[in-house]
Amino acid sequence: VSFDVRGGLFLRMIGTIKAVNNVSFSIKKGEILGVVGESGCGKSTVARLILRLVESNSGSVIFNGTDILKLSEKEMRRHRRHMQMVFQDPYSAMDPRYTIFRSLCEPFQIQDVRFDKEERHKKIDDLLELVGLSSEHGFAYPHELSGGQKQRADIARALALTPQFVILDEPTAALDVSVQAQIIKLLEGLRERLNLTFLFISHDLSLVSYFCDRVIVMYLGRIVEIISADLIGDIPYHPYTKALIESIFKTMPGQKKHASTLEGEVPSPFNLPPGC
Repeated sequence: VSFDVRGGLFLRMIGTIKAVNNVSFSIKKGEILGVVGESGCGKSTVARLILRLVESNSGSVIFNGTDILKLSEKEMRRHRRHMQMVFQDPYSAMDPRYTIFRSLCEPFQIQDVRFDKEERHKKIDDLLELVGLSSEHGFAYPHELSGGQKQRADIARALALTPQFVILDEPTAALDVSVQAQIIKLLEGLRERLNLTFLFISHDLSLVSYFCDRVIVMYLGRIVEIISADLIGDIPYHPYTKALIESIFKTMPGQKKHASTLEGEVPSPFNLPPGC
């Protein structure tokens, strides 16, 4: 995925940024695959590319044997019911003019899934209960809920159409630490109960090592390493992975810490250097 950059008085093209380049990975059914890396490395772009919220310049995205990049807009809309996303900021993820009930009804309207009034209320109540909210929360507006409650409602909306695959784009980053733990516990339960597959994007390496099965490490739009989450902190092979880990994890008391530093400035995305 690349983007043209324009500037100057006449908005002439001054360069092209390769936001994501030569990225290839697979996700097993029922797996939680983590994606980590510094801000601007391409994590969220990969997530949006998988759902075709941004268009790819080349390559393919295979879901259940279908290359979704070749689907028409109408076909992709039907396909999206199997692929959903939970966004980072629960405060802006929902329309402030809508009640939670109306927001949860939107996926069914978009996919032309029709219920009578009684069935619709039952479906929304079941969704709210699934994420630990009560039916009364359905009558509230987003500003009347806490951050954790908003995120639960956002998760409920993502699960409305019973998807197989859910992208979690830093779903706990905007929440208090105590609330983060509650959301992670909820996601763990939903994964087991609904047999979901997650792509989990995060800055928190300790959280990723706990929650995920495997971890992708990204740098400047590329994958530099894919490792088992169990091995984080034990045998990272790439210098960038090692530097990320040593910037977060603490050594045991009494141990001398040997910090791994990356010298120099971050390269310009306009002119990427050779190698990794």
